[in-house]
Amino acid sequence: MTRPAPVRTILKRTTLIVRDMAVSRRWYEHVLGMKVWLDTEYVLSGEGIAAGSSGDRTHLVIMRAEHEKIGMIGLLQWLDPPWPAPEVPTTVEYGAPVFVVETDDAAELERRAAQLGSRIHTLQRRFTVTGAGGAIRHLLGTAFFDPDGHFFECNQVLHIEPPDPGP
Repeated sequence: MTRPAPVRTILKRTTLIVRDMAVSRRWYEHVLGMKVWLDTEYVLSGEGIAAGSSGDRTHLVIMRAEHEKIGMIGLLQWLDPPWPAPEVPTTVEYGAPVFVVETDDAAELERRAAQLGSRIHTLQRRFTVTGAGGAIRHLLGTAFFDPDGHFFECNQVLHIEPPDPGP
């Protein structure tokens, strides 16, 4: 099989279904420092998203990180009819995203998440990973869940060792 020609793609946003827009919006603003890029209500057509039904009224808030095009998170709540919410997950399972955040202060993100009642999965810890180019990254990391059970791994780069050039 021949390899297809490359197609330019940019993953701009992930949209998460949330239970309570006010709670989720506050969490993303306070913990991750994101800002509101769009705040609007939509009535679904029944064709664009593989959820809900035609005529459902939803509330969409798109939160923006530092970059103006990537790293956005959409928060989507069903208003009418309201969706019954399952229990908030405390583990990551098939189909669930794992968000990886790079920060300059992992301890502060953990503090903010705990302040808002987030389930902290991993307290601050130091660890190393070897990157694709062989460089060793020394990190301070923490991991926690947002109010709806979406999992966040937050890492602060402490030091990078260049790859060993070999003999």
